[in-house]
Amino acid sequence: MSYGLSRREFIAGIGVLATNSHLAAAPFQSSSMSETSLPTKSPFHISVINDEISQDFGHACEVASKQFGMGFIELRSMWNKNVVGMDANETAEALRLVKRNNLRVTDIASPLFKVDWPGAPESKFSEKRDQFNASFTFGQQDEVLEHSIALAKTFGTDRIRCFDFWRLEDQGPYRQAMNETLQKAAEKCGKNGLILVLENEHACNTATGAEAAKVLAGVPSRFFMLNWDPANAARRGEIPYPDAYALLPKDRIGHCHCKDVARKGSDYEWAAVGKGFIDWVGQFQALKRDGYRHAVSLETHWRGAGTPEASSVQSWAGMKEALQKAGAL
Repeated sequence: MSYGLSRREFIAGIGVLATNSHLAAAPFQSSSMSETSLPTKSPFHISVINDEISQDFGHACEVASKQFGMGFIELRSMWNKNVVGMDANETAEALRLVKRNNLRVTDIASPLFKVDWPGAPESKFSEKRDQFNASFTFGQQDEVLEHSIALAKTFGTDRIRCFDFWRLEDQGPYRQAMNETLQKAAEKCGKNGLILVLENEHACNTATGAEAAKVLAGVPSRFFMLNWDPANAARRGEIPYPDAYALLPKDRIGHCHCKDVARKGSDYEWAAVGKGFIDWVGQFQALKRDGYRHAVSLETHWRGAGTPEASSVQSWAGMKEALQKAGAL
């Protein structure tokens, strides 16, 4: 695996996380927020995915806390390692940096189930390279889940992000088995006091709001919710708000990613938030109206400003403006 851990080291790391006393599982509370912190009247936990700023985790935390004024951060990859590929020492350092910057973690943005479904035709979306420094096989998914659970307890969050396998031309013959796999994983999370949130991802089997609604109906676990990503739905041709959002059971939205999409001929490309066609003001207003009180996390993806950090600075400006217009900041 690209992150430099052997299978034995990876499995051992799970045990170390679970037993190491200096990585206590009890959730921590941040101390007083910095003077640049966002107003507390927002109903949402305003956040950013750390590697959308930098692989230098300390710097990403400083930007999120001091420059953006956020109180929350979402963990995906750092120091060129996926979050579930970190060893105990790296995890301890990451926890120290989170605390030092008065941040709280929204969720562990794990790559769980972002693999091919076994026995099905290979997906054209199947990664031939690492994505966010993750390269795991289907056979390693139980270990990925175990490590994600340990990390969630360490960082004091109750949410783990997952997917539902690289997209198939016809997922019909495999959908029930996929749902059973998600149900089993969600129940395991539930036994640990956690929630599994499925991201609708344009390259995976649940890409749209319509597909997400069907999967939520097929996976009834109360520990299974949706990581709603309007931009990913847009990449599949949906109008995410208001059309796709109207299809979703509002009480099962457990996380939200914020990025934007622009049309490029007959195709789509990422855009800075506020420069694409997604109605983020309307979406934020609807989430607020419908009682959503979880994270809204900036996932820039657009790189038009040249670097992840510069692009995220511009996207955060657009996201902040939309939140203010929606009366959610």
